[in-house]
Amino acid sequence: MLHTFKAAQEVGNYEDVPVLPADVDPQLYMSRNAVAQPFYLICGKDTVVVQMSGTADMHLKESSVRRFHMAVGDHVYVPAGTPHRVVPSEEGVQLRYRARSAGLEGVAWYCPGCDRELYRSEWDTAETVSQQVYFDACVAFNDDESLRHCPDCGAQHPRIDLEPFSCWLPLAQHLRDELLTS
Repeated sequence: MLHTFKAAQEVGNYEDVPVLPADVDPQLYMSRNAVAQPFYLICGKDTVVVQMSGTADMHLKESSVRRFHMAVGDHVYVPAGTPHRVVPSEEGVQLRYRARSAGLEGVAWYCPGCDRELYRSEWDTAETVSQQVYFDACVAFNDDESLRHCPDCGAQHPRIDLEPFSCWLPLAQHLRDELLTS
Protein backbone atom coordinates (compact mmCIF):
# COMPACT_ATOMS: atom_id res chain seq x y z
CA MET A 1 0.00 0.00 0.00
CA LEU A 2 1.37 3.40 -0.97
CA HIS A 3 1.47 6.07 1.72
CA THR A 4 1.04 9.00 -0.66
CA PHE A 5 2.22 11.86 1.53
CA LYS A 6 5.21 9.95 2.89
CA ALA A 7 6.27 8.86 -0.61
CA ALA A 8 5.69 12.38 -1.97
CA GLN A 9 8.46 13.72 0.28
CA GLU A 10 10.94 11.93 -1.98
CA VAL A 11 9.42 13.10 -5.28
CA GLY A 12 10.33 16.24 -7.20
CA ASN A 13 8.50 18.84 -9.24
CA TYR A 14 6.47 17.25 -12.07
CA GLU A 15 8.43 14.03 -11.68
CA ASP A 16 5.34 11.90 -12.41
CA VAL A 17 6.48 8.77 -10.57
CA PRO A 18 4.27 5.72 -11.30
CA VAL A 19 2.76 4.38 -8.08
CA LEU A 20 0.77 1.31 -9.18
CA PRO A 21 2.04 -2.04 -10.48
CA ALA A 22 3.27 -1.67 -14.07
CA ASP A 23 0.40 -3.66 -15.61
CA VAL A 24 -2.41 -1.51 -14.11
CA ASP A 25 -4.35 0.61 -16.61
CA PRO A 26 -4.87 3.47 -16.13
CA GLN A 27 -1.61 4.07 -14.33
CA LEU A 28 -1.40 6.57 -11.49
CA TYR A 29 1.51 9.03 -11.36
CA MET A 30 2.53 11.19 -8.42
CA SER A 31 4.43 14.46 -8.22
CA ARG A 32 5.05 17.10 -5.59
CA ASN A 33 4.95 20.53 -7.14
CA ALA A 34 6.19 23.78 -5.61
CA VAL A 35 6.86 25.81 -8.78
CA ALA A 36 5.00 26.49 -12.01
CA GLN A 37 5.25 23.79 -14.64
CA PRO A 38 7.73 25.23 -17.17
CA PHE A 39 5.64 24.24 -20.21
CA TYR A 40 2.18 23.15 -21.28
CA LEU A 41 1.89 19.35 -21.27
CA ILE A 42 -0.04 17.72 -24.12
CA CYS A 43 -1.23 14.14 -23.56
CA GLY A 44 -2.31 12.05 -26.53
CA LYS A 45 -5.01 10.42 -24.41
CA ASP A 46 -7.41 11.76 -21.79
CA THR A 47 -5.95 12.33 -18.33
CA VAL A 48 -7.28 13.28 -14.89
CA VAL A 49 -5.32 15.32 -12.35
CA VAL A 50 -6.16 15.03 -8.63
CA GLN A 51 -5.07 17.68 -6.11
CA MET A 52 -4.11 15.75 -2.95
CA SER A 53 -2.64 18.67 -0.96
CA GLY A 54 -1.98 22.36 -1.51
CA THR A 55 -3.65 24.49 -4.17
CA ALA A 56 -2.89 25.22 -7.81
CA ASP A 57 -4.35 26.64 -10.99
CA MET A 58 -4.63 24.47 -14.07
CA HIS A 59 -4.22 26.62 -17.20
CA LEU A 60 -5.65 25.15 -20.40
CA LYS A 61 -5.26 26.06 -24.09
CA GLU A 62 -7.59 25.16 -26.96
CA SER A 63 -10.41 24.55 -24.48
CA SER A 64 -13.68 26.25 -23.51
CA VAL A 65 -12.31 26.28 -19.93
CA ARG A 66 -9.14 28.39 -19.73
CA ARG A 67 -8.34 28.02 -16.03
CA PHE A 68 -9.45 25.84 -13.16
CA HIS A 69 -8.51 26.52 -9.53
CA MET A 70 -7.65 23.24 -7.77
CA ALA A 71 -8.01 22.72 -4.03
CA VAL A 72 -7.60 19.51 -2.04
CA GLY A 73 -9.83 16.78 -3.46
CA ASP A 74 -10.44 18.41 -6.83
CA HIS A 75 -10.26 16.28 -9.97
CA VAL A 76 -9.62 17.96 -13.33
CA TYR A 77 -10.42 16.05 -16.51
CA VAL A 78 -8.12 17.05 -19.39
CA PRO A 79 -9.26 15.83 -22.82
CA ALA A 80 -6.67 14.28 -25.14
CA GLY A 81 -4.62 16.86 -27.02
CA THR A 82 -5.42 19.75 -24.66
CA PRO A 83 -2.30 21.72 -23.67
CA HIS A 84 -2.36 22.26 -19.90
CA ARG A 85 -0.04 23.68 -17.27
CA VAL A 86 -0.07 23.51 -13.48
CA VAL A 87 0.79 26.66 -11.53
CA PRO A 88 0.83 26.00 -7.75
CA SER A 89 -0.32 28.67 -5.30
CA GLU A 90 1.37 26.61 -2.60
CA GLU A 91 3.34 23.37 -2.64
CA GLY A 92 1.10 20.39 -3.21
CA VAL A 93 0.92 16.74 -4.11
CA GLN A 94 -0.87 15.73 -7.28
CA LEU A 95 -1.85 12.43 -8.76
CA ARG A 96 -2.38 12.01 -12.49
CA TYR A 97 -4.32 9.18 -14.09
CA ARG A 98 -2.84 8.32 -17.50
CA ALA A 99 -3.32 5.42 -19.86
CA ARG A 100 -0.64 2.77 -19.30
CA SER A 101 0.12 2.98 -23.03
CA ALA A 102 -0.09 6.76 -23.20
CA GLY A 103 0.97 7.05 -26.86
CA LEU A 104 2.10 10.44 -28.09
CA GLU A 105 2.82 13.23 -25.65
CA GLY A 106 4.34 16.63 -26.01
CA VAL A 107 5.25 19.93 -24.40
CA ALA A 108 4.65 23.42 -25.78
CA TRP A 109 5.50 27.02 -24.94
CA TYR A 110 3.39 30.06 -25.77
CA CYS A 111 4.27 33.71 -26.32
CA PRO A 112 3.91 35.82 -23.15
CA GLY A 113 2.74 38.72 -25.34
CA CYS A 114 0.20 37.37 -27.84
CA ASP A 115 -0.26 33.74 -26.71
CA ARG A 116 0.92 32.26 -30.05
CA GLU A 117 2.49 28.81 -29.81
CA LEU A 118 6.26 29.27 -30.00
CA TYR A 119 7.66 25.74 -29.83
CA ARG A 120 6.44 22.17 -29.41
CA SER A 121 8.29 18.91 -28.82
CA GLU A 122 6.50 15.56 -29.17
CA TRP A 123 7.47 11.94 -28.51
CA ASP A 124 6.09 8.43 -28.27
CA THR A 125 5.91 7.31 -24.63
CA ALA A 126 6.52 3.70 -25.70
CA GLU A 127 10.01 4.68 -26.85
CA THR A 128 11.21 7.17 -24.25
CA VAL A 129 10.82 8.30 -20.63
CA SER A 130 8.83 11.54 -20.41
CA GLN A 131 10.95 13.16 -17.70
CA GLN A 132 14.12 12.91 -19.80
CA VAL A 133 12.26 14.42 -22.76
CA TYR A 134 10.92 17.18 -20.50
CA PHE A 135 14.49 18.07 -19.59
CA ASP A 136 15.79 17.79 -23.17
CA ALA A 137 12.94 19.93 -24.54
CA CYS A 138 13.56 22.62 -21.90
CA VAL A 139 17.28 22.67 -22.70
CA ALA A 140 16.53 22.96 -26.44
CA PHE A 141 14.09 25.81 -25.74
CA ASN A 142 16.63 27.60 -23.55
CA ASP A 143 19.55 27.11 -25.94
CA ASP A 144 17.87 28.44 -29.09
CA GLU A 145 16.83 32.06 -28.70
CA SER A 146 14.83 31.89 -31.94
CA LEU A 147 12.47 29.34 -30.33
CA ARG A 148 11.72 31.82 -27.55
CA HIS A 149 11.21 34.80 -29.89
CA CYS A 150 7.67 35.44 -31.16
CA PRO A 151 7.58 36.23 -34.89
CA ASP A 152 4.15 37.86 -34.52
CA CYS A 153 4.55 40.38 -31.70
CA GLY A 154 8.32 40.27 -31.06
CA ALA A 155 8.03 39.27 -27.40
CA GLN A 156 10.74 37.08 -25.93
CA HIS A 157 9.85 34.12 -23.70
CA PRO A 158 12.21 34.00 -20.70
CA ARG A 159 14.70 31.18 -20.27
CA ILE A 160 13.56 28.33 -18.03
CA ASP A 161 15.28 27.92 -14.68
CA LEU A 162 15.98 24.17 -14.66
CA GLU A 163 17.20 24.03 -11.05
CA PRO A 164 13.76 23.01 -9.64
CA PHE A 165 13.56 20.15 -12.17
CA SER A 166 16.81 18.29 -11.46
CA CYS A 167 14.63 15.25 -10.64
CA TRP A 168 14.17 14.81 -14.42
CA LEU A 169 17.78 13.73 -14.86
CA PRO A 170 18.22 9.94 -15.23
CA LEU A 171 20.42 9.46 -12.13
CA ALA A 172 17.94 11.36 -9.96
CA GLN A 173 15.10 9.19 -11.31
CA HIS A 174 16.98 5.99 -10.49
CA LEU A 175 17.67 7.15 -6.92
CA ARG A 176 14.02 8.12 -6.38
CA ASP A 177 12.82 4.76 -7.70
CA GLU A 178 14.99 3.09 -5.06
CA LEU A 179 13.61 5.35 -2.31
CA LEU A 180 10.00 4.64 -3.26
CA THR A 181 10.47 0.87 -3.31
CA SER A 182 12.39 0.63 -0.03
